[in-house]
Amino acid sequence: MSEQTYLAYDYPLLSVFWSMLLFFLWIMWFVLLFRVVVDIFRDDDLNGWAKAGWLAFTVLLPFLGVFVYVIARGKNMGRREIAQARAQQDAFDARVRQAAGGGDRPSSVDELAKLSEIRDHGGITDDEFRRAKELVLAGHAPAEHKGFTTHTPGR
Repeated sequence: MSEQTYLAYDYPLLSVFWSMLLFFLWIMWFVLLFRVVVDIFRDDDLNGWAKAGWLAFTVLLPFLGVFVYVIARGKNMGRREIAQARAQQDAFDARVRQAAGGGDRPSSVDELAKLSEIRDHGGITDDEFRRAKELVLAGHAPAEHKGFTTHTPGR
């Protein structure tokens, strides 16, 4: 029992390499398994019984089930993932546009262009244009100011 054991000599470098390779392959296997399970639930083309069948197949016989699923339905896995990513990006963009207020209120540049056009057609005087321009640049729409309405002639 007084002997010292040197573990570095008992476990050579090639064995470390193979152990790490197997560990990373094991991790990749779980990533693939979870992607297949997520894809089963994501697919709208499958009905409930088909989803239950594929899920049971991948859980009860994981290696065979995942490989058969990837062979049979793997072509569209990427397409479904891209479609979901696009839908999420569109929803995010819509939320950002809504929060920024870009959809329901015109920008100050648009309002100034309309005011200039109305003034050029004779709908408002230069003094009214100046007051409306000050309101737009201050961050208030001209319609919000009491007693001031913008209208085009003939309407």
